[in-house]
Parts: sequence; C-alpha cells; structure tokens
Amino acid sequence: MTELYDFIKSIHSINEDDYQLLTEDLRTRQFKKGEHITQPGQIERQIFFVRSGVQMYHFEAFEKLNILGFAYPPNFCAIPESFLLQKSARYYLTCLTDSELDYLSFEKLQHLFDKSQQIERLFRKLSEAVTVGLINRQIELRSTTIEERFKSFCQRSPHLLQLVPHKYIAAYLAIDPTNFSKLFNSVKF
Repeated sequence: MTELYDFIKSIHSINEDDYQLLTEDLRTRQFKKGEHITQPGQIERQIFFVRSGVQMYHFEAFEKLNILGFAYPPNFCAIPESFLLQKSARYYLTCLTDSELDYLSFEKLQHLFDKSQQIERLFRKLSEAVTVGLINRQIELRSTTIEERFKSFCQRSPHLLQLVPHKYIAAYLAIDPTNFSKLFNSVKF
C-alpha cells in the first residue's frame, strides 16, 4: 500500500481495515526549515507521521547544544513523554529541513484505541521500541569509542550525513566537531 503501512507493519502487523481506521482522519501540516513543531512548555497534542523532511529533538544546557535524536520518513515524530502524559515538553522538536507531516490528535488516538485493539497494540509496541532504543543509546554512549559510535550511526542512518549539519550529528554522538570531521574524512564505512 504505502511506505507508512510497511513501516507500521514492521512494528506490529495490522490488517488493512485497522490501517484504514488509523489513517482516515490524518491531517497534513507543512513546516519550514528551522520551524519548531514543539517547544519547551508546550504540550504535545499531536503525534506525527513523517512524510518528508528531517526533524531534530534537542535542548540547550550550560551553553551546549544537546541532540537527543532525529526523525525522518517513515517514522513517527513527537515528544513522547509530553504526548503520552499530556504534560509540558522539556525540549524542542525542530525541523532541520522543510517537512511534511501527517498527524493525529491525542484525543483521536485515544478514541482509536477504544475502537481497535490492534491499533492500541501497535502503539504499545512502538512505545516499547522507543524505550529499548533509549536504553541502547545510553549504553552506546557510555561503552563505545567515538569511532564505534560514528560507524554505528553511519550503518543506521547513512543518509543523514547528507541531510543534517555535521555539528548536529557530532553533538548527537557526543563527539567533538573536530574529531567528527576527522572521522568523517578517514573512516570507511
């Protein structure tokens, strides 16, 4: 059917009827490069499905930019703890490129959970995947060399090397920008 359907099925196999139910009320929003989707203090009221573009999760502390992650098609995109708990966000979700995102409101998604056990299970499995990903990221940051982190990133998301400023990738990998540049120019992946 679509790239989104294939992505959803990779998380949890839902049938076409449930996929139709999930997507029939999707709305589309355009964001410009540099535009914030969510800012600290805002409550994330929508969950987004990335059609195009790259988004970045980030905050600044002690005059240092901290990059938590990136989103790109066909992933979901939201500040999970703000969306799930309907509490104020503590960091930014910003478009690094012009972006097109489909979205569902929190209320609509809760309604869909009541209508479809498969949709509810899909989002439970998505939440589990996010949790496991965050744990794995923390382990990677604390137990690997900068070269190993760089190579791992290049295997996971090589296309981002062309789409995301290298200073952001370096910050995400907790690598000094000078060292990142050296790795970029010397490491074969």
